[in-house]
Amino acid sequence: MPHISLPEGLAGITAGFAFRPETAKPMRELAHILLHEPNSLSPGERELIATYVSSQNDCYFCQTSHGAAAACHLGSTEVVKQVKTDFQTAPVSPKLKALLAIAGKVQQGGKNVTSGDVDHARSLGATDLEIHDTVLIAAAFSMFNRYVDGLGTWQPRDEAIYAQMGEHLAAEGYRKRPPEHPEPSYYETARAALK
Repeated sequence: MPHISLPEGLAGITAGFAFRPETAKPMRELAHILLHEPNSLSPGERELIATYVSSQNDCYFCQTSHGAAAACHLGSTEVVKQVKTDFQTAPVSPKLKALLAIAGKVQQGGKNVTSGDVDHARSLGATDLEIHDTVLIAAAFSMFNRYVDGLGTWQPRDEAIYAQMGEHLAAEGYRKRPPEHPEPSYYETARAALK
């Protein structure tokens, strides 16, 4: 049950965005630039960073929706599961593992990142832009996770709903709101499953 009166039938961050569109716009723009715009890290890699941080923050909505977007980009749900469980053994590049280590330290507290962490990532080919964006994704998603959970938003447990969200996010990015009533509706399907 949400802690405040949020629009009914909207899951996770979409409920907060609908409640306060003025703050939703810059938050959507930040997510779009960090996760969807062209970058030397692929969208799938950046979604993995967001997913990993969200899993470390135990935010079900964010780890599942961004995990679904990562799976769409990467063509594998298994890689997403492995990154969440133990990224060091996941089939991702050594550079991405170093960036995930930095992201994990940011999730715990920005001062936990050391020059040694950054030097290690650089030694594996990470650029300053990739390091910057990893830190910002980790910091932004820690905020997004706390926003979702701090409002007590509705977080459906139906994986099919998140698969649809992931497809939308992978294809469209973050500037466009997901369709509110696709056939079948994300939210109607989830509400029916809860009855």
